[in-house]
Amino acid sequence: MAAVQRLLIVGSGDIARRAAPWLLARFRVFVLVRDPARADAWRQLGAVPVLGDLDEPRSLWRLAGLADRVLHLAPPPASGVRDTRSRHLLAALSRGRSLPCRLVYISTTGVYGDCGGAHIDETRPRRASSARARRRVDAEDALRRWGRRQRVPVVILRAPGIYAADRLPLERLEAGLPALLPAVDVFTNHIHAEDLARACCLALFRGGPGRSFNVVDDSDLKMGDYFDRVADAAGLARPPRLARAELVRRLSPVQLSFMAESRRIGNRRVRRELRLELRYPTVDQGLAAAFHQPGNLP
Repeated sequence: MAAVQRLLIVGSGDIARRAAPWLLARFRVFVLVRDPARADAWRQLGAVPVLGDLDEPRSLWRLAGLADRVLHLAPPPASGVRDTRSRHLLAALSRGRSLPCRLVYISTTGVYGDCGGAHIDETRPRRASSARARRRVDAEDALRRWGRRQRVPVVILRAPGIYAADRLPLERLEAGLPALLPAVDVFTNHIHAEDLARACCLALFRGGPGRSFNVVDDSDLKMGDYFDRVADAAGLARPPRLARAELVRRLSPVQLSFMAESRRIGNRRVRRELRLELRYPTVDQGLAAAFHQPGNLP
């Protein structure tokens, strides 16, 4: 009988928890945990918590040779131009006598920058404009270089706006924050958190070395239309619509930054190569489940 493979999860947040039941049925799962208080929750699920902090390289010594596969879900630091966390992780993995046979990383569709509302796919050049997206580009590049050098297949999943029943902009709607007028609004892209978790699971076995995948659903929505749909589903008032110049006085720079980029992203590659069947192909279906029949990852 073949030995059970070991999986290391780096980034123990919502997506990791949604993927956990499927992963625990197939792997001996280790989870990098920075806060010892969170270790018990993972232990109760059946995973093995490993204490370490991606911002403290010396704390990562336990990761050397630990895993056969790695699911890297941790975000870059909140500032700077480089993803030092990914570099610290790769350095720790490289110190082991054995290397993983595959690494999967969740990036962001923000790496494409503003596409003027054009239909795009994974062949679109990356032109990240925000600092947070440029750190993701840096992470992708570092991971790919490491994968080529170490001969470890690295698969990159680019996620857009992630939503679920507990990941909706309800506070924003309750506060009455405005959206852009339809004529100047931007196209956005979405994925349900459970579908993203399923894509992570599939990518641990499928996808060529260095291959990138846009994990998006079939929705074709502008940002204001998304807010309207959430408001209708939740029984809240739709947000007022204002011109861009008026929004500057009402929203924070971070909120405004999401309204500066417009793209319509296709998902043909993730469907064809990872064979991902979306449980929630559209935002409308995801919202119906969120308010009427929440489900669990199969």
